[in-house]
Amino acid sequence: MDLQQAQHDYQRVAAAIAWMRAHHLEQPALGDIAAVAGLSESHFQRLFSRWAGVSPKRFLQYLTLGYAQRVMRESADVLSASLESGLSGPGRLHDLFVTLEAVSPGEYRRQADGLCVDYGEIATPFGRAAIGFTRRGVCHLSFLDAGADTAQRVREAWPAAHLRQDPAGAAALGRQIFAGADAASPRPVSAWVVGSNFQVQVWRALLRLPRGYLWSYAELAARAGSPRAARAAGTAMTVNPLAYLIPCHRVLRQGGEVGEYHWGEERKALMVAWEAAQRERTQ
Repeated sequence: MDLQQAQHDYQRVAAAIAWMRAHHLEQPALGDIAAVAGLSESHFQRLFSRWAGVSPKRFLQYLTLGYAQRVMRESADVLSASLESGLSGPGRLHDLFVTLEAVSPGEYRRQADGLCVDYGEIATPFGRAAIGFTRRGVCHLSFLDAGADTAQRVREAWPAAHLRQDPAGAAALGRQIFAGADAASPRPVSAWVVGSNFQVQVWRALLRLPRGYLWSYAELAARAGSPRAARAAGTAMTVNPLAYLIPCHRVLRQGGEVGEYHWGEERKALMVAWEAAQRERTQ
């Protein structure tokens, strides 16, 4: 799918889902939801099923507070049991097999001279995104809203680097990262990040949380080895340089509310429900 079509589909789906969330207690009919997207029932059904892999009615169940609370309880129990027994976790512990290499800010400053960062714009289920990558791995991933410039976004993240546009390389990485449930076993994705020791601990803990599972901030802090640092863990999430790839969106408030997200609360809710649909399809 090209970038314009992907962005167009995302905007229609996002508008419909935002309306569904606001009216979920009314159990809206398909025709009402389709009208919000500006489509006929049949057209919207095809679009939504292609995007989510499930019907709008089924997707609506993943947006409820009760669903989030139940999955948070299951996630803590299942992951604790698997990790304590020495297993890698339920199924593939991380769907993407992400390998994370990290350097401190001081180490980066000593290595930054002559660094080349390739970049491009990619289509994702959640709208346009800017991706930057080096020979060591993906070093930047952020969502682009209307008017945002890809090169400028990567330049802001890596101001001292030499940027080189690589649309083909970016598209290939995008396909790896955002593969849905129907994809074959994905190839490993390497990530290269700059952060403090604590930030990296939080990011590594997040990579142990598989698609379709959810944690609270307190659970994340405990998994990162600092059970009393839930607030600090939340702060580390706000500076996550790899949107979606390091899955901050899988961490909710203690009561199951979606909570804030750097790329928008609606996008976060959409991600959580989309991954729930992908998880269901692989069980």
